[in-house]
Amino acid sequence: MKVAIVGGTGYGAVELMRFINNHPYATLELVIAHSQTGKKVSDVYPHMQDVWEIQMDELNVGELQKNVDLVFFATPPGVSKEIAPSLMDQGVTCIDLSGDFRLERPDVYETWYETTAADPSYLRKATYGLSEIYKEEIQNASYIANPGCYPTASLLGILPLIQQKWVDPATIIIDAKSGVSGAGRSTSLMTHFAEMNDNLKAYKLGKHKHIPEIEQILQKESGQLLNVTFSTHLIPMTRGIMATIYSDLTVQKSTEDIINMYEAFYEHAPFVRIRANGNYPATKEVYGSNYCDIGILSDERTRKVTVISVIDNLVKGAAGQAIQNMNLLNNWDEKTGLDVLPVYP
Repeated sequence: MKVAIVGGTGYGAVELMRFINNHPYATLELVIAHSQTGKKVSDVYPHMQDVWEIQMDELNVGELQKNVDLVFFATPPGVSKEIAPSLMDQGVTCIDLSGDFRLERPDVYETWYETTAADPSYLRKATYGLSEIYKEEIQNASYIANPGCYPTASLLGILPLIQQKWVDPATIIIDAKSGVSGAGRSTSLMTHFAEMNDNLKAYKLGKHKHIPEIEQILQKESGQLLNVTFSTHLIPMTRGIMATIYSDLTVQKSTEDIINMYEAFYEHAPFVRIRANGNYPATKEVYGSNYCDIGILSDERTRKVTVISVIDNLVKGAAGQAIQNMNLLNNWDEKTGLDVLPVYP
């Protein structure tokens, strides 16, 4: 399969290239990067020397339609909604790592992203690509909206309890922390070394763009209209997300009961690993991999459950899940090209 990457200079794009390089059924045909047109990938990322010497080009929709089978969008918000419709019309399969097609309601997108939403007729064609939860829908999709990094960690952590109705969805609190690569490659004061090193920052409290995405799926799976408390923090590390999720239990279940349920729920999900009782995951234990590791505590004293979910934000939270979705689309083993151990230490 010939693939293209639109937005070829960001961290998500570079991770896509890393996994495509090891993928037996996909070849990288085109890399589109307006700001670096004419440069080779290895000019921008020297670690790609002798691996990806492909030259980055300007966007040409006709060339994409003619020369590739699948397009990855690794672009900032606001780009794919302008380009994707013409590709959809031509039947080109797309996997979008941006947020332009994740939200079903245009008014919600415009409120949180503060820009015009995609045409509703095209929004309805998009499938939300949370691989472990919507596998069948993804296998029959033509346009996949790849989930955000925080929603991936948070939803994989809490959805089994939601589907079993073992928690009250209205009581969910998500305390999430991310490495600075989640902010992208562009420089900013917030991610400046002197500002971030030896520091821990809360940011975008009550305003993060991933809030409506999490709420949309929680509402869909619970059947309830609800608002979620979601707090985000930057940690002085490069990669990784830890989402610590709290909720009130509606049934009396021990930690072992919940672990057994999670193991059954994710029995056929090769990238979700459930920890044993008393064992809680760390971000280093999924570094560079497509795994989501989950640890659980049922506090019988408070009748609350704590779920700890960790991912690599650039892999399971972005490029890795996109490759996993490409595999599902093509009925390939979903581990194809992704079956690598985390980098440790």
